[in-house]
Amino acid sequence: MTVWRVRVGWVARAVATGAVATFALSACISQDEAKKLVEGFESSRPSRPDGLPVMLNRQMPVRYPPLLYAQRAQGNVTLRIFLDSTGRVHPESTRVIEPSTDALFDSAAVAGVREMRFSPATRHGTPVAVTILFPVYFRHPLGAPIPGDSILHLGSDSVRPSGAAGATLPANAGSTSTSRPVPGAPSSKAVK
Repeated sequence: MTVWRVRVGWVARAVATGAVATFALSACISQDEAKKLVEGFESSRPSRPDGLPVMLNRQMPVRYPPLLYAQRAQGNVTLRIFLDSTGRVHPESTRVIEPSTDALFDSAAVAGVREMRFSPATRHGTPVAVTILFPVYFRHPLGAPIPGDSILHLGSDSVRPSGAAGATLPANAGSTSTSRPVPGAPSSKAVK
């Protein structure tokens, strides 16, 4: 007895194509009509949006947990966020994909999602619902660089990049800045 091993992706394509071919043979349709069916099947699969959602909040709504701020703790959290076709966040569908080293960071990131506002993603000019991965970086201004962070560790005399997904500092932090950007994030400002 011979055992055949095939890749699942190949089998799925063969089944989908075979189903259309079987339909074409059983329904006695032309080759052109069968080709249109295959093209329709392939075009019905969701594609990526051509216009990505943009966060509209002026400041990051995620709050740095005061206890962790006092300890100069730092961490990263990656969230999966569902945005509907109006750009509204559905907090009940938010999931932590990559947790931080402290559950307080994870909780703070999930809690901040409720206040996020986005412009909707678009596909061919039409607003569409999407699921995005959204990283949140908790960085203490006096904390040591975290392994894996960008080589752009900025000092106090440097211009910091803006528009990053950094957590907002606690009110009692004593800092004049209200948010800390992500090290190495793209910026319209030049870094010294």
